[in-house]
Amino acid sequence: MSHQKFLRLLFAAWLMIAMPLMAAGPQVSVFKTRTCSCCAKWIEHLRANGFDVKVQEVDSTIEYQAKYGVPEKLRSCHTAVVEGYAIEGHVPAQEIQRLLKERPNAKGLAVPGMPVGSPGMEGSRSQPYSVMIFDAEGRAFEYQKYPGN
Repeated sequence: MSHQKFLRLLFAAWLMIAMPLMAAGPQVSVFKTRTCSCCAKWIEHLRANGFDVKVQEVDSTIEYQAKYGVPEKLRSCHTAVVEGYAIEGHVPAQEIQRLLKERPNAKGLAVPGMPVGSPGMEGSRSQPYSVMIFDAEGRAFEYQKYPGN
């Protein structure tokens, strides 16, 4: 094999390995219970929007909610972490992307409860809901409002 052919093969092999790594979006670690089907739908929503999602099925999410500083009043059915931010509940992918672009001094985002119409909770109707941003002291503020129909 010629030196030039060897270099081309080496470069092609490198591209095969590197391209998926370069194309992958932000990695999201999700902690969910085995029985929650809406969590699986939310994970599909994240993947469809370019996130690289790693799922860890747990007996309870309470430990992870506490570990990542999610205030009790904002807790929902699953907890995720992306680039140091906590994501609680059915937060739309576009709000996570906005959070990662703006990089505010916050602990994370949350959609409290399980509002119908939020990602993973789709239905024929949707409830109005808000995405909340929260800080390390547990203070929460409206980050984005979604109207119902």
